[in-house]
Amino acid sequence: MDTSSSHRLSMAQVLICGGLVVTLSMGIRHGFGLWLQPITQAQGWTRETFAFAIAVQNLAWGVIGVFAGMVADRFGASRVLIAGSVLYALGLAGMALAPTPATFALTTGVLIGAAQAGTTYAVVYGIIGRQIDPAKRSWAMGMAAAAGSFGQFLMVPVEGFMISALGWQQALLWLAALSLLIVPLAFALREPGFAGAVVKREQSLGHALREAFTYPSFLLLTAGYFVCGFQVVFIGVHMPAYLRDQGLSPQVASYALALIGLFNIVGTYVAGTLGQRLAKRKMLAAIYIARGVVIAAFLAVPVSPASVYAFAAAMGLLWLSTVPVTNAAVAQIFGVAHLSMLSGFVFLSHQVGSFLGVWLGGALYDRTGSYDIVWHISIALSVAAALLNLPVRESPIRRDPTPSAA
Repeated sequence: MDTSSSHRLSMAQVLICGGLVVTLSMGIRHGFGLWLQPITQAQGWTRETFAFAIAVQNLAWGVIGVFAGMVADRFGASRVLIAGSVLYALGLAGMALAPTPATFALTTGVLIGAAQAGTTYAVVYGIIGRQIDPAKRSWAMGMAAAAGSFGQFLMVPVEGFMISALGWQQALLWLAALSLLIVPLAFALREPGFAGAVVKREQSLGHALREAFTYPSFLLLTAGYFVCGFQVVFIGVHMPAYLRDQGLSPQVASYALALIGLFNIVGTYVAGTLGQRLAKRKMLAAIYIARGVVIAAFLAVPVSPASVYAFAAAMGLLWLSTVPVTNAAVAQIFGVAHLSMLSGFVFLSHQVGSFLGVWLGGALYDRTGSYDIVWHISIALSVAAALLNLPVRESPIRRDPTPSAA
């Protein structure tokens, strides 16, 4: 594909439109924990029922994300974004109207998971990788991740207000309509060089897959990303209920999730900027270790609004800071021709972790009446992720020049 400067979208266009897409998609997604208690109480379901649907959502997001990345790399990301927007609206409407746990898992889980696969980081980062100069790529990815954090900061309080003012069902239907705003943004992100046809590449898809999955550093990055998914989705979905169990008001949870989003704007921007200059493997190891320390400190002190807000601010600095660094490392090692697909495979590991984090949170709570076991698992996984990322080799891979595109 021709990625010369004369065949690129402007950096401002990519960052503004891509950032707005991620703001909407991730902003809506980060508020789902606010619906746990209203839906389970109204429907008479257990927390595990809700958690299982969100777990399916994360797993579907990861699995479908691989194929969404392939399509985006081959035919252009704008088509994937449009399809994802429509699926998001259908999934949110289904989440509001689902009469049974099975239907709830299908709409909240599979449909919204597919929508997120087509409207979040892997697809948008593919555009950034192809359209923005490598010297600014990590920084630009940090900006896009910061947009997702701003979406959390903006949307979570709005969603909490909507639930209080409109009721949980009407709030979801309004969010369904809001998700369709991604469609016009997708048209603004149509990339030159695709033009509705298959793009010729120097490396075939099969060779790109074989290269990645036989390269140890790719496997280490993929394994480390599992931990990121486990931690952030467990906290994002179960923290509102955890704080309610501790006697705190729902507003504390809403403000805490918003603070995570606010401080993550800083964290992701700084991570993306430092990723241009520092060793990404060391940055990732430091981020994961810091997460473990923050969680341990939170569990060690009495729960109060002050301790919750301090935890939210500290965790927010680390929340999605792994995202630009991990994806920039993949781009640096393998190039950008198949970046959305390779990012999709790395993200699949993240979503398997998300599945286990959110499902174990609900399942172990129903069995033990406590989230303590999952909190401690999160601390242990932080150490494991740090050790996995330290041996990563970030230098561009040396290729045999013979493989050609299919």
